[in-house]
Amino acid sequence: MKKYENYDLKNNTTSKISSVAKVVYIPESKEEFVDLLKTFDSMPVIIGGGSNVLLSSHGVDTPVILTTNLRDITINNNTIKAQCGVKTGVLSKTAADNNLSGMEFLFVIPATVGGVVKMNSSAHSQSIKDIIISAEVFDIGQKKVLTLSNDELELSYRTSILQKKPLVLLEAVFNLEKQNRELIDKRMQENLDYRKEKQPALTEPNFGSTFRNPQGAAVGKMIEELGLKGTVEGGAKISEIHGNFIVNYSKQATSTDVLRLMFKMYNAVKQKFGYEIKTEVIFIGNMTEEEKKIWTLIKSH
Repeated sequence: MKKYENYDLKNNTTSKISSVAKVVYIPESKEEFVDLLKTFDSMPVIIGGGSNVLLSSHGVDTPVILTTNLRDITINNNTIKAQCGVKTGVLSKTAADNNLSGMEFLFVIPATVGGVVKMNSSAHSQSIKDIIISAEVFDIGQKKVLTLSNDELELSYRTSILQKKPLVLLEAVFNLEKQNRELIDKRMQENLDYRKEKQPALTEPNFGSTFRNPQGAAVGKMIEELGLKGTVEGGAKISEIHGNFIVNYSKQATSTDVLRLMFKMYNAVKQKFGYEIKTEVIFIGNMTEEEKKIWTLIKSH
């Protein structure tokens, strides 16, 4: 297992914000991962694809684990088992290569299996809940490996039991359907075309969706109606393509820049539409007093 000190996590997130971690571990196998997790009494920071994560520009003191090398995939008839570090684009493409349908929506989500299960990611009328059979997790409290069924994962809109308890995803098993390869490819291309038209390019540093949509409303549409698209704060900007995305347009944005924009979005939506929107982005690391004040306010809802 690799271990680094004073490691800049900039290239391990989709936002590309510089954040130096005191210590970073990179396990080479699931067994190493489990052995490492057994040494913790509380949750370490675990980063896969690094989307929906805002890392502090003031550093991260909590130990960080990167799942980069946990990328084994096993196919058995209509099921796929994938480790937590498998990139969703790779998983979707692997399913397509085997004429298996159900993962087309994952093709354009810049994440890993660990992240999409934890968030119950969804797009284009498909979600993780629809295809997952079970997940193998490590319970930090009990220090043992458990297998949870679809129901036991408590998957609902943008959430799962992995957000509520000290559980770490190791791998997951998905049930797919045999389908014509041309039809699978067509769906994947349609999803890609939609993303290119409606969301910032995958090559433009961003977090993914910033806030969760309240029932019956869309944050992106509300931000657009408020005229906030294109608003700049330091090196960060509310995307001109989609109002619920913040982009690191300068490649020099700080966590403070991003939080100030998030506060503007939150406050404007609350005042105009009455919604107290909830963050989809997770903040990790040290905070200034200003950052703490903003985060406490927007996270408390």
